[in-house]
Amino acid sequence: MTHGLPRILIIDDEPQIHRFLIPALEAAGYDPIRADTGEGGLRQMATRAPDGVILDLGLPDMDGKDLLEKARRFYEGPVLVLSARHRELEKIDALDLGADDYMEKPFNVGELLARLRAMLRRGPHVEAPRKAVRAGALEIDLDMRLVRRDGQPVRLSPKEFELLRGLVEADGRVVSHRQLLTAVWGPAHEHDVQYLRVFVGQLRQKLEPEPAAPRHIITEAGVGYRFLTT
Repeated sequence: MTHGLPRILIIDDEPQIHRFLIPALEAAGYDPIRADTGEGGLRQMATRAPDGVILDLGLPDMDGKDLLEKARRFYEGPVLVLSARHRELEKIDALDLGADDYMEKPFNVGELLARLRAMLRRGPHVEAPRKAVRAGALEIDLDMRLVRRDGQPVRLSPKEFELLRGLVEADGRVVSHRQLLTAVWGPAHEHDVQYLRVFVGQLRQKLEPEPAAPRHIITEAGVGYRFLTT
């Protein structure tokens, strides 16, 4: 970041959202800027170089997903989608187009700030993939294709390892069912969600201290999964 406080762009056409979020962001130590339209948001992203973006999908001049697709051609920072749309397909599409996280309106400002902090810690959207991580009792070395739990090697099948790789390299971001299925099994399997659930269950049995209450491989209902190190 080249300026003082982290700059957060809010792209939303609802004045009450700006009235509510701007003071909350300022109090949390951010420099909020606003845009009320999609075109205005794209201009701000191109000229003001925000450190993060909070994006509404229901904009007056374009769909927020179209904005996201255009923005990802030049903007690498994190994007949190904040929308009143509750359909799971909307979340999946936004994540597939490059959103880092998704929250529904109405929302809790404390949770929003926590998610924003997590996104900013992760940095640019196209950062180098993580190669080695520790997560509780787990040690995962992606280069060496080694996984240990409590210091003991864990045997994973090739597909299980590639699924774990896809989750770990997302670095805490939600990965949609479609993204995981396409990456691990190919485009022909992008709708085989039940197949994915079976493999996630197998991974949890091997990696989680309590597979029924996972700490690391977390379900985002109807959308996908994320991997948490803490």
